[in-house]
Amino acid sequence: MTAARGTQLTDRLAGALRRSAAGRAAAGLRTRAVPNHWSSMFAEVALYSFVVVVLTGIFLTFFYDPSSTVVTYHGPYGPLSGIEMSRALDSTLHISLEVRGGLLMRQAHHWASLLLIAAVIFHLLSMFFTGAFRRPRQLNWLVVFGVFVLCLVAGWTGYALPDDMLSGTGLRIVHGVILGIPVIGTWLSFLVFGGEFPSTVIANFYPIHAIVVPLVIVGLIVAYAGLLLSQKPAQFAGPGRTEDNVVGVPLLPRYGVRSAGLFFLVFAVIVLVAATVTINPIWNYGPSAPGDASAGSQPDWYMGFLDGALRLVPPGWEFEVLGYTVTLAVLVPLAVVGGFLLVVALYPFFEAWVTGDKREHHILDRPRNAPARTAVGAAGIVFYAVLWAAASSDFVATQFHVSLESVTIAYQVALLAGPVAAFVIARRVALALQRRDRELVLHGVETGRIVRMPGGEYIEVHRPLDAYERWRLVDFDEYAPLRLRPDSDGRIPVRKRARAAVSRFFFEDRVTPVTRRELESARE
Repeated sequence: MTAARGTQLTDRLAGALRRSAAGRAAAGLRTRAVPNHWSSMFAEVALYSFVVVVLTGIFLTFFYDPSSTVVTYHGPYGPLSGIEMSRALDSTLHISLEVRGGLLMRQAHHWASLLLIAAVIFHLLSMFFTGAFRRPRQLNWLVVFGVFVLCLVAGWTGYALPDDMLSGTGLRIVHGVILGIPVIGTWLSFLVFGGEFPSTVIANFYPIHAIVVPLVIVGLIVAYAGLLLSQKPAQFAGPGRTEDNVVGVPLLPRYGVRSAGLFFLVFAVIVLVAATVTINPIWNYGPSAPGDASAGSQPDWYMGFLDGALRLVPPGWEFEVLGYTVTLAVLVPLAVVGGFLLVVALYPFFEAWVTGDKREHHILDRPRNAPARTAVGAAGIVFYAVLWAAASSDFVATQFHVSLESVTIAYQVALLAGPVAAFVIARRVALALQRRDRELVLHGVETGRIVRMPGGEYIEVHRPLDAYERWRLVDFDEYAPLRLRPDSDGRIPVRKRARAAVSRFFFEDRVTPVTRRELESARE
């Protein structure tokens, strides 16, 4: 009797839990299908790298002192014994050489930060080349791009916190860039650095790096997760997959278990690399000094494109206006990099304007089926890569025994001609791959088997594609150039002419998908 009552109570409690908001949410997650594709891995790696960054950062805050007060080093590292340095560097050396597990945590923090930014960049590229930024996911693109920018800010502010010679050289470059801004440069420098360089810059950057930026990133991650849950998951074309359904595995438990395994793998790889590969050995650089600079200093890879933009400006680009010296060597790189980032952020809206497409898209594109977008992405990658490579122009010159001027000129030419060449080549390759897909769909795959026909003719037998491959190759949107139509007054506004011209440039050279009639004719 008692056991029966206990069972009834358990059943009532389980029913109440299922009817609660948490129970309904869990049931919804169990029934939510998620496409099982490797491209989703980048977002998860970025998330788990951020978790490692936060956990290791919390550990480091217990021992780090963000103070510029000068002290004398008396730690275990002999070459720096008796050297004056800031408390920031002294505490960082203490973490690295005296705290049990401190160096591992510090290097794991650094490596996880690098992996975080790399994963965010690859996630953006995956979204771009597959068209995952189209309606209704334009806000998703802006959120991920915002995370990317905030990661750059977090990395830049964290780069300065050890207050060693390498970080001091980077801060000196930033200080010079800020001073080069006309009219407001000096005031802005005092605002950022808290006075005359270097002043209290460490104390100013520490709360930004340790509190403000991480909290904003967490807010964006929560917003991104909410957007994903409120939208249908995007998926690649295939049999049974339409704009109205989702084919995949249940979010809970199958996808969740796999994702948890990926977290432990990411964590293990970061710890393994941190334990075996040294990064940012501040004890070799020594303390920062306002009047000194480190020879051969290089920024972390994600900031290389900013440094490269400064190096590629020709010398002597400056003039005076109303007593102010306008330094184009600073303004031009700022404008170029700022314009590039702005184009990246607003591209989804630009493509929607060019195509005039206001539909919702839940089927992703193969990059070859969007040749104009793929070409733009290739041009952007080459532009970024040239700026990034230019940050090491001095090393290229010394390693290959050529003059620095020759290397700079080569990078300048590549910066102007490289994106154009990449655009043309990528679009032609995408169109050629589309034509190959048409041939495969219409004629099948060559088998290498030669058959003699009754009339004496020799032909090669082709194996037709299965339904999945055929669907994957022909299921894509084909955009045609916009047609100009006059308004009610018989005129065509300049805005419409410009839009039509851009549309022709993007879509005039295209390959149409295989039609049903062509497919039926090929089977006969």
